[in-house]
Amino acid sequence: MNIKKIKEQIELLKNKKIHFKVNGSRNQIEEFDGIITETYNYIFIIEIDNLKIKKSFSYSDVLINNIEITK
Repeated sequence: MNIKKIKEQIELLKNKKIHFKVNGSRNQIEEFDGIITETYNYIFIIEIDNLKIKKSFSYSDVLINNIEITK
């Protein structure tokens, strides 16, 4: 899979509730539900449901499995 295909798939998931699993530093794993609110050329923005916090990730994060997206 390449970044162009990842970007297209993420754009299809925009404004839908999705489950995310993020592999952070030092083997810390964070899981949360959220909505992809914005997509840009190099990043996309997720708003976490209960906390009203926004996080941004790059499409390359998906490519190298730093973030997993499940419906």
